[in-house]
Amino acid sequence: MTTNVQVKTRWTPVVTLALAMLVVATEMTVAAVALPSMGAELAVGPAATAWVLLAYTLPMAAIAIPAGRWVDRIDVRSAFLLALLGIGVASVLTAAAPVFWVLVAGRVVQGVAAALVLAAYMPIVLDAVGPTERGRAIGYVITIMTVGGLAGAPLGGVVVGAFGWRAVFLMKLPVLVVVLWMAFRTLRGDGRGLAMPDRGLWLESLLLGGAITAVLLAFEDMPWLVAVAVVLGVAWGRLPASRPVLGLLRQRVFALPLLTLTLVAMSGGLLFLLLPYFVTDVLAGTPEDVGVALLVFVAGVGLLSAVAGSLADRYGPWLVAVVGLAVTIVGLVLLLPPVTGMVDLSWRLAVMGLGQGLFNAAINTLLMSMAPEGMAGAAGGLSATARTVGSTVGPAVAALVVSQAADSGAGFRTGVAVLTVVVVLGGAALLPARSR
Repeated sequence: MTTNVQVKTRWTPVVTLALAMLVVATEMTVAAVALPSMGAELAVGPAATAWVLLAYTLPMAAIAIPAGRWVDRIDVRSAFLLALLGIGVASVLTAAAPVFWVLVAGRVVQGVAAALVLAAYMPIVLDAVGPTERGRAIGYVITIMTVGGLAGAPLGGVVVGAFGWRAVFLMKLPVLVVVLWMAFRTLRGDGRGLAMPDRGLWLESLLLGGAITAVLLAFEDMPWLVAVAVVLGVAWGRLPASRPVLGLLRQRVFALPLLTLTLVAMSGGLLFLLLPYFVTDVLAGTPEDVGVALLVFVAGVGLLSAVAGSLADRYGPWLVAVVGLAVTIVGLVLLLPPVTGMVDLSWRLAVMGLGQGLFNAAINTLLMSMAPEGMAGAAGGLSATARTVGSTVGPAVAALVVSQAADSGAGFRTGVAVLTVVVVLGGAALLPARSR
């Protein structure tokens, strides 16, 4: 496992990384706010505008693992700078798009660049932060991302209202310029440069990326793509280039926390599908009420993320992740009894948010600590893919449950019960994963 005891902590690279991750994370929320305006100007319907979101998330998930393996072979500083430049260029292209297909193409480039940022985050932390402070560093990154994400959606709405939808893709450029300057000044290079991916890595990206894309699109009313995913996945598994990743997945202390991360990420089905319908249909609330409920949850996450990192450094990430899971499960169980109003709903969501704040920082620290020497990029790609797959499958499962229920109230409770079982299974996977 990765041990780098001689590292003296430098916090400026951590802040640089956090701001870059903030840009990547808010790209979804600010784009979602602008969808109606995009559709109206470019003459496309709601179904088509959904591809503005998918075009960003699909490549980010599909190439995260190959991107991580590439980052392990090259100079991380150069790769990080390239990714930031790619996000900036793609943002300008997207904002200037004269037709819809150019807009979607720009979003694909943004997603590819974002995947490279995600692949670089573990190597950057390992290089900049000492082993006894890495949990705190990840906690700070998650806190900055969470607090920034709170402001992203409402700020995007203000920008769209004042300047139009194109401006929403340009609003991050000042932050991006600052991050580029900070990365150039503070990140350390190792002299390996930016070697082009070899033929094996391109083939790996095609097969594994295609398999992951097929899995995600299978939940967009295309279930037949599961067979395509299986064929492509088997073909990738036969490549010599897949052996290091498969070897990492065979290690229990890494594979079981990764499975836990995937299952817990499915709880996003509560936030992104069950909750909006429950607030509007059962509690007779407004879209603003949905926003307030989500704000309470995210505030709980942000409140404990930095604390969770410090606790993970002191008591070990496995223990903090288990405690976070336990609190998350308590929060889900509290949502099963009848909810009488927005205040009653909000405090229960706050409990779940506190649990997720503990869990997120700890599980990322745990996965990073279990990554073998020289495979931090691949480990980061695997964790990003696991989170994306879970957050895609969760809403699909919740939608299936709701469609079978007699009414929205029953659908909400049944959906919460199903997701609770999934998270409990995630906890069961984590319990035997404690490393000696």
